[in-house]
Amino acid sequence: MELKGKTALVTGGTDGIGLEIARQMMAKGANVIVCGRRDDVLASARQEGLEAIKADLSNAAGCAKLAAALAGRELDILINNAGMSGNFGPGEPLDLALTDQAIFLNLNAPLHLIGHLLPGLLQRPEASIVNVTSGLAIAPRAGGPVYCATKAGLRSFTQSLRHNLRDTKVHVIEALPPVVDTAMTRGRVNGKKMSAKECAAEIVDAIATNAPEANVGMVKLLRLVYSISPALARRIMIRF
Repeated sequence: MELKGKTALVTGGTDGIGLEIARQMMAKGANVIVCGRRDDVLASARQEGLEAIKADLSNAAGCAKLAAALAGRELDILINNAGMSGNFGPGEPLDLALTDQAIFLNLNAPLHLIGHLLPGLLQRPEASIVNVTSGLAIAPRAGGPVYCATKAGLRSFTQSLRHNLRDTKVHVIEALPPVVDTAMTRGRVNGKKMSAKECAAEIVDAIATNAPEANVGMVKLLRLVYSISPALARRIMIRF
């Protein structure tokens, strides 16, 4: 897909991986819309030349409001990137309210936005839906059961959606990042992390080349291990 002149929506595009995706797509000539909940980061995005819409995607009303704000716009690319951890560690109580919020934002919101925006995408000469999951959708870690479950669910949905849209001009892409240095992982996950800029570059390249998947960074190795022995991959990742 030629990105120049295309209009893209990047959810969670005011920080981390999403902001880097937005910046890199704008540098390639795309018209980029981002959304977020905080006025300060929305203002910062606008200063960079991005169009920014305030939206809370942790509930159905917020998804519908964002879709309504885009009514009449010719959208070419939908990037479902917004997410949250919803984690709880060993010995900690499961916060059900936080769990419900994470399930909606990570899993339900992409489905809602696709439901609202797919009719318009199908009318474009060429379009893309990009669902950002995680390497943890392949094999989960004990420290993030809610996050892993939602990303695995989104991975399954993405694979089915790709098959259902195979005879259309809508490309369905799954992006599977490794551990990336973002606000969500700071203080939660130790060890080496990929930069958001490097991660975004691989995702943007997948969009430009219409690749069905972007196995980013160390996820390439995880996929190789999983192809040889799913049990080994799970044993390694559960303690990660």
